[in-house]
Amino acid sequence: MKIKGMVETEVVTDVVCDICQLTTRAESGGFQFGTLQAHWGYGTRHDGEHYELHLCEGCFFQAIANLKQERRSLGLFSDDEPTVGDDFGLVAKDDFFGDNTGS
Repeated sequence: MKIKGMVETEVVTDVVCDICQLTTRAESGGFQFGTLQAHWGYGTRHDGEHYELHLCEGCFFQAIANLKQERRSLGLFSDDEPTVGDDFGLVAKDDFFGDNTGS
């Protein structure tokens, strides 16, 4: 016997960039965003705090550019200046379906 009834469920209707406040909805209908997150543990100044920021593509790569610049400036007067390449933070490339099991 089938018993039918209405069930209310909560779904994500939009993901908005936490920087520019624009939607991250792609033309295909899905969402395209990067996530910056932190879960601070015992002994840290921010013990027990959890952070999660959603960034659109433009803001994500602007944040990466700012981090690269910060890394460069930290070694500005050092004898061994840190090198920061275009692949800074890149884990996979040409992984269109999320199935890249390589490095």
